[in-house]
Amino acid sequence: MMKRIARATTLVLGIALAGASLMPVRSALADPMLADFDYPHEVRRFEFTSQGQPLSMAYMDVPATADPNGRTVVLLHGKNFCGATWEGVIRPLTEAGYRVVVPDQVGFCKSSKPRAYQFGLHQLAANTRALLDQAGVSDPIVMGHSMGGMLAMRYALMYQDEMSGLVLVNPIGLEDWKAEGVPVVTVDELYKSELKTDADSIKKYQLSTYYNGEWRPGYDRWVEMLAGMYRGQGGDLVAWNQALTSDMVFMQPVVHEVQNIRVPTLLMIGERDTTAIGKNRAPAELAKRLGNYAELGRRTAGRIGGSVLVTFPDLGHSPQVQAPDRFNAALLENLGQVSAQR
Repeated sequence: MMKRIARATTLVLGIALAGASLMPVRSALADPMLADFDYPHEVRRFEFTSQGQPLSMAYMDVPATADPNGRTVVLLHGKNFCGATWEGVIRPLTEAGYRVVVPDQVGFCKSSKPRAYQFGLHQLAANTRALLDQAGVSDPIVMGHSMGGMLAMRYALMYQDEMSGLVLVNPIGLEDWKAEGVPVVTVDELYKSELKTDADSIKKYQLSTYYNGEWRPGYDRWVEMLAGMYRGQGGDLVAWNQALTSDMVFMQPVVHEVQNIRVPTLLMIGERDTTAIGKNRAPAELAKRLGNYAELGRRTAGRIGGSVLVTFPDLGHSPQVQAPDRFNAALLENLGQVSAQR
């Protein structure tokens, strides 16, 4: 049993943002902690100390609604997503007998956004492991999407003996963008770019990169979820944390280590995805070949021994959002096979 380093409490309103007073103020209409955005299940809080400062991670802990099968699935969100984005996946899993735990990582959504923090995939994995320890979760199936998939792979490399399965949904980090030739920029430059973020820019990016140019009204909710954090007082701190985590994912690819993953693994890949961090600042010819998920999915599956690859040729970066029925059917069909290998 891992050492318990913190305790869980129920949601407490008015959590202070670490260092918020150090950032410039925009207006009084701030919602950097998503206080006005409803999550599909009760939000709890994991209070802990990391890097010398008190922090708070929001998370949902949803019990099985059918006969419990004794297994827990941990859902890790992407960089432009939150725990709430998993709402369409949580219910099918609980109806199949799984307990589901869904954290918001430090720096994101309803969790603390520190002014000074050494963001790293190792650190976020350690934070997640501590949360699961206090929640009494052992041998989970860890499932990550986008940046959450990148984090899930790092988690698997660090804690392989404490997992029963790994599920990767269009994970980023399957190519080394810096090594490919994407120019490096400073955190200050990333921050200036993040300050320009609004609902229009979020929608434009997701339309072209995530959804292959096809927009549905249901996607607007997720745009508003993100855009709301950037508005008003505290929005600058959100932008700063986003800049820090953008630097993290750019500088810490897992592609060079995926062959060391020994956990039974399921990859679920929307092949129309073209996500690649920094592609917008890459030379045109390089940008064209980055984020080829049809190729990246096959390549990665070939390097993770015994892995199962499920592809969605007509879907993009978020197959669980685009086609939830198809995605969940494929997930449940293959999840038992993957986790049963251990």
